Amino acid sequence: MAILKIARMGHPVLARRADPVPDPASSAIRRLVADMVETMIDANGAGLAAPQVHVALRVVVFQAPADRADEGLAETERFDQTAPLTVLINPEIEIIGGDTEGGWEGCLSVPGMRGFVERPAHICYRGVDHEGRLVERTAKGFHARVVQHEFDHLNGILYPQRMSDLKKFIFESEAHHWVKANE
Repeated sequence: MAILKIARMGHPVLARRADPVPDPASSAIRRLVADMVETMIDANGAGLAAPQVHVALRVVVFQAPADRADEGLAETERFDQTAPLTVLINPEIEIIGGDTEGGWEGCLSVPGMRGFVERPAHICYRGVDHEGRLVERTAKGFHARVVQHEFDHLNGILYPQRMSDLKKFIFESEAHHWVKANE
């Protein structure tokens, strides 16, 4: 396994639609997935899409740990908020209902920045993993947000393009000042 170089905003690989993976269980895809997981963990990310490591294929890895879920949720709701380490190849997303929710996002390809993004609150996603097994789940909260964020990478979209208010596009290092000024 290897730590891969992460493409930053402005690199052309991040602005194009990624290609479908013809054989999700191939040895090349298994190696790519292993390297992506190692890279994501090393960079302390919640997710990583193949275009972020200069590979224009429809592959994402992500995790939505329980400590990122909202406190006070019932167990049935909490399930939708979390996800184990997941590999998703050639994914599809279906929006459930019309509710949206906003949240702060960051991105390994936009280092040092955070932005407030509105996204659909409830989704269903499906694809296959690197062994060719079907993956299909419903998601809400942080889980839904991270899946949609990574899916956007496969379509050449970075989260700043989803922002409706650029006053909420800030440097992480200035977040405490921004919060104080906006309390």
